[in-house]
Amino acid sequence: MHKGFAIAAVIVATAIVGTTAYFAFSDASGDAYADCRTSRIAGGSTALGGPFTLIGADGQAVASDTILTSPSLIYFGYSYCPDVCPLDSARTAETVEILKGRGISVPHVFITIDPERDTPELVGEFTSYFDDDMIGLTGSAEEIAKVAKSYRVYFAKNGEGEDYLMDHSTMTYLTEADGRVIEFFRRDLDAETLANTIQCFANAS
Repeated sequence: MHKGFAIAAVIVATAIVGTTAYFAFSDASGDAYADCRTSRIAGGSTALGGPFTLIGADGQAVASDTILTSPSLIYFGYSYCPDVCPLDSARTAETVEILKGRGISVPHVFITIDPERDTPELVGEFTSYFDDDMIGLTGSAEEIAKVAKSYRVYFAKNGEGEDYLMDHSTMTYLTEADGRVIEFFRRDLDAETLANTIQCFANAS
């Protein structure tokens, strides 16, 4: 394995383990969602996630409290992603469609970790491939870094020139209306499983 890729793989693995450990070892006492969880994130913790303001596909500022109006899904990726991000976004769209059929509306948000290339128009175009209701957000490098840090999302540029890739963690986050994370999902879970779990959270909220 190329040394650079090996180092990146170790960093990504460390970020994922760190995020999972945060969920697993938090105190779950008083957790209103205890019966819904597949992880063991603390119900009362406010250390992960939170409010933010970024730029929408129309170039206007978007505050999280205007779009996260109920339990919502947030994913961090980038539009030039060759495989992982499109597959994960398609799963999110399928999950939301399943829930819609059950009478449950779940806002779903795609936040780029590649603001250098992902203009508002590009994130809007990317999300429209999966669902017209999927919200694409970008921002300055500083704004994206701040939001990613609050969700403990790892990302790093890999390569040079205009065709560089982005290494990044791939959790999908379920948040409350204030942006606080209440659950996370690995990418090996299918849409039906996600829909069933999110339905439990929606009914308990």
